[in-house]
Amino acid sequence: MIRARPVRADRPADLEPAFLRMGLPTPAREYLLEKLPSLHVLLTGLEREQGRFLSGLFAESTAPGREEFPSWVAGDQRTRPGTGLLSGRKDQFERVISAAKERPELAGLAEALARVLASSLPPAPLVLGGRTFTFGARTYVMGVVNVTPDSFSDGGRHFSTEAAVAHGLRLAEAGADVLDVGGESTRPGSPPVPAEEEVARILPVIQGLRARTDVPISVDTTKAAVAREALKAGAVLINDISGFTFDPELPRVTAEAGAACCLMHIQGTPETMQKDPRYEDVVDEVLAFLEEGVARAVAAGVPRERVLVDPGIGFGKTLGHNLFLLRRLEELRVLGLPLLVGTSRKGFLGKLAGGKPATERLAATLGSVAVMAGAGDADFVRVHDVSEVKDALAVADAVREALEGGSLYQSPRVRG
Repeated sequence: MIRARPVRADRPADLEPAFLRMGLPTPAREYLLEKLPSLHVLLTGLEREQGRFLSGLFAESTAPGREEFPSWVAGDQRTRPGTGLLSGRKDQFERVISAAKERPELAGLAEALARVLASSLPPAPLVLGGRTFTFGARTYVMGVVNVTPDSFSDGGRHFSTEAAVAHGLRLAEAGADVLDVGGESTRPGSPPVPAEEEVARILPVIQGLRARTDVPISVDTTKAAVAREALKAGAVLINDISGFTFDPELPRVTAEAGAACCLMHIQGTPETMQKDPRYEDVVDEVLAFLEEGVARAVAAGVPRERVLVDPGIGFGKTLGHNLFLLRRLEELRVLGLPLLVGTSRKGFLGKLAGGKPATERLAATLGSVAVMAGAGDADFVRVHDVSEVKDALAVADAVREALEGGSLYQSPRVRG
């Protein structure tokens, strides 16, 4: 299958300060933002006809300097057939898309490139409960409420209903935008929990939280039977670590309740995922898995705009896989969906911090969420330490959006 992935896309927000410093009026700034940004796109899975089309773009160009289309570099066709790199401006890519649309055999190429161009725009707003989440300006926080006796991160500290509700309320007061309630540990090597036991753990907690806070509630489960009861109790989001692969009934249950869902990538199961994770191309395989999950959700009746995706950091990945995914989160933007990322207290952070246990990984967690927020690569972060993460995100988000560089960076007045 053909896939187009943004290797680098210059963000308009990075050019805006320079244009303001130059004193350019709004129409000129908007025009240049269309013409100047440079985009590099890695293409894989190209069929022979698609490759020939791209190779022939330069020869077919009639524009001065042959700049009508992006530049094209083909991969090594002996060892990496069907690969290449397109580099150019937005308007050049738009001409390629327009030309490809005229030929049925190039429809897949046109669609893949169109998704890359659209990936620079924020995902559509998401309504959860009574709250509307708009994306692009800030990073939202999902607070973790574990109702398990064996969680890797808090060791069952909030296992009782009273303790779990109190913990959830503290997270809400600290500024959590969503509360994620889970009754089954998914740490590496953990066995599954029967649905009846999972329901008994989480249901009174969801009910207790729903009665005392209006923060939207998510349920962390892979089981339709658990989700059904949780949604009746007031949950509005299904957070499935299996990406709708463990229980074929879960997409239908989600759709019938009108709930949103977050689909995560996992290789294997919690019991097996960390035994020997391997990939040929971790980003491509995560994308393919998530695309299939989204298709299952939509086929069951879940509106696409009610789907979030999660690359599954720590779920069937080595340290290197986790770091590479975090570095290349931008490539997942081609899905056009809100991106949730969970790094909080995870084992790879412990390794990077010299072997520290989960209880001593706060600083490493803050480093990971600040990196994501600073790049604008995550819409939600799923964390245990809400108050501290909110502070880190406030700094990272503010730096990303900063424009107050002095009086010469103010928008020019309209001249009469």
